[in-house]
This record gives sequence, C-alpha cells and structure tokens, in this order.
Amino acid sequence: MPRSTRARGRIVARQPLVVAGLGLFAPLVEELAAMGAAGAGANSLVMSEQAGDGSVVAAGTSLCIIDGAAGAILTLERTLLNFVGHLCGIATETAAVVSLVRAAGCSTNILDTRKTTPGMRTLEKYAVACGGGTNHRIGLFDAVLIKDNHVIAAGGIAQAVRAALAGAPAGTDVEVECDTLEQVSAALDAGAKAILLDNFSPQRVAEAVALIAGRARIEVSGGVTAANVVAYAKAGPDGISLGRLTHSAPAADVSMELALLV
Repeated sequence: MPRSTRARGRIVARQPLVVAGLGLFAPLVEELAAMGAAGAGANSLVMSEQAGDGSVVAAGTSLCIIDGAAGAILTLERTLLNFVGHLCGIATETAAVVSLVRAAGCSTNILDTRKTTPGMRTLEKYAVACGGGTNHRIGLFDAVLIKDNHVIAAGGIAQAVRAALAGAPAGTDVEVECDTLEQVSAALDAGAKAILLDNFSPQRVAEAVALIAGRARIEVSGGVTAANVVAYAKAGPDGISLGRLTHSAPAADVSMELALLV
C-alpha cells in the first residue's frame, strides 16, 4: 500500500476484562522504528483514548485508538495484540480470584509466583497487580524460600532454616515450605518467620494457623482453584499463591478494527 495511506486502528475488548499492557505501545513503536525500512511510518503512530491499566471494561469497549501510517499499524498489530491479550488475560484471571475472596469477607492476599514465561516475569507480575493481586518474590534475590529439595540437600528443616538465617543478608525474609504439621513445628523452632503450607487441605491449614498462632506469616500454595480458594481463605492464612495466574490464565479476546483516514 502507499506509504501515505493513513488509518485508525481501534483495539476492542471482545469480552469483559481487566486492562493491562497498553503501556507497551511506546516501546514497541520504538523497536519498530529502529527496523529501518521494515518499520517505515512507525514514528507517525499516536495512541489516544487509552483505557487505564487496571480498568474493568465490558465486552465491546474500545481500549485505545492508534492513528498513523496504515502500514505501520498493520505491522505492529499482531505483536501488540499478543501482549495485550496475554496480560489482560492474567489481570482478568487474577481479578476473578480476588473478587471471590473479597466477596467472602476475607482480606487474604492473592499472590503470584515465579512460575512465569521466561523473559516476561516483570510484565506478567505487573498484570497480576493490575488485577488486584500481590506480587510475591520477584526472584531468588529478594527472599529465601526453602523448598523440599533444599531440605533434603541441607539434611533437614532445622538445618536448612539455620543455614539460611546465618547466610542471608540482614533483613532477608526466610520462608520454609512445609508438607506436614511436624515440619511446621520444626521450622518455627529453628526461627522461621514465614511458613508456606504446601498442598494442605483447608482443614489442615486451619490446624496449622492455630499451631503457628501468629509466630510466622502463613502462605498457602498447591491445589488451589477458583472452586476452593474461599475455603482456603477462610482457614486464615495471610496469603494464597497461585502459579496458574501467570502460567495458565487464558489470553483475553482482543482485536483491532481498522478504518482508513481521509
């Protein structure tokens, strides 16, 4: 098509969703412009009427308008929609879980995990935050999580906790994954201030909460779904982490409608 052809692209939500990812427009345009002839017209692109990230919108809502060279809009279209659809999907899934817990009168935080798409952790965790979730452990650098394999390597819960507390920088959170109430007791005795209850039933979580009695922060993970998240929340943990928020949330249905500008 002639490079002089100008168009307007409107990104539309085809389902109810929570908005996330439109902020990627500017860096994507920058990348496109750097491609030389392949990115011709990229610098003409302007986004307007942008829905704010975190906004809850109905099906048929216009998320943004992009004006500029038609060829550049069409070159950018699929990449931008891939990002926006993926991140809106995560935000929407997160918001649905948070809504269930809040409707039940629980203040339990809904947490994300490190189970993210390689190279996209920051973006996916941002989408969780747009959906009302709480970002938890960006990487290995900001907290210590002692998991079952670490316990085996260290020779036991107590040994692992003491080694982590001795070796971690001052103020670093040390959390211990526990599979049984006996491990919970051992972790507390060793000085752990955060306990991850892994694959506990809601009833066993309630028992662990009573045992811990405020001596450590409590996180629940493993086997949590939309069908049972309220039962887990009512058991009294501080947070519930769900890997599926980032690794299994379905992409939201978004599309671009194009119209030529005279």
